[in-house]
Amino acid sequence: MRTPAPGSAADAITVRDLRKTYRLPKGGTLAAVDGLDLAIGAGETYALLGPNGAGKSTTIEILEGHRRADSGDIRVLGTPPWKAAPAFRARIGIVLQEATDSGELRVSEALGSLARCFPAPRPVAEVIAAVGLDGKESVRISTLSGGQRRRLDVALGIIGNPEVLFLDEPTTGFDPAARRQFWELIRSLGEGGTTIVLTTHYLDEAEQLADRIGVINQGRLIAEGTPADIGGPELRIPRVRWRDAAGHHEETTASPAALVRDISDGGRREPLDLAVVRPSLEDIYLQLIDSNRQEPALTGARP
Repeated sequence: MRTPAPGSAADAITVRDLRKTYRLPKGGTLAAVDGLDLAIGAGETYALLGPNGAGKSTTIEILEGHRRADSGDIRVLGTPPWKAAPAFRARIGIVLQEATDSGELRVSEALGSLARCFPAPRPVAEVIAAVGLDGKESVRISTLSGGQRRRLDVALGIIGNPEVLFLDEPTTGFDPAARRQFWELIRSLGEGGTTIVLTTHYLDEAEQLADRIGVINQGRLIAEGTPADIGGPELRIPRVRWRDAAGHHEETTASPAALVRDISDGGRREPLDLAVVRPSLEDIYLQLIDSNRQEPALTGARP
């Protein structure tokens, strides 16, 4: 999908120097988000990755308007979210990692009830079809499978026809088949022009869905780019593995073809167990986190 250049007037989300600190029980403060800059284009699917405690949840809660920043210029659809007018809520959708229980409501009842809260909701039948819950309209939510319930969570998130959709760990607990079906749903939303902000611990999910990825650690954005180029060429150097009479060998090289020619005697013989391994997104992510590992920014804490 073609997206606007980050930082352009077409950005759905812009963050400049976002800072948020928390007071600690024993005194002092912890910098959860420490000078974060971010720009997400309208219609873009953006994955925000990072280890636990990196500041992802705080950042997303601020973007959703559930938490106020200490400082910084933060705009979602051109508006500071924590002081936006009620109409702003109709323009965003939120799918939490832990969804609230709708009791004994039926699927169509839950969606219809929520739809009445929005000025221009999507038709209930259209949303049910979009998330693959056809035939489940009259089924009680408590009887749905885990995968079906997660689809309903997304349906509740998009019933208001949002321009921006926040997805927090959307496929936690899914089996592989259900995850891939869910990915198709998210792709269809992105192709329809919805801006999607995704947090996930599944690196393959980010690689499959995101137009761009941002990696956050200790409250700072440490890397950003497409799944194909994030981390830069220095983190994408392949490894060549092979075996010969002297044993097993492994060598990191920016020119794997040249090395293979050398060890194969110009192509006249094939080394045993030959493999050229390129770093996966998970490999690159772990290198980024390791190279930026530091102690949390504690201020004035008592021992």
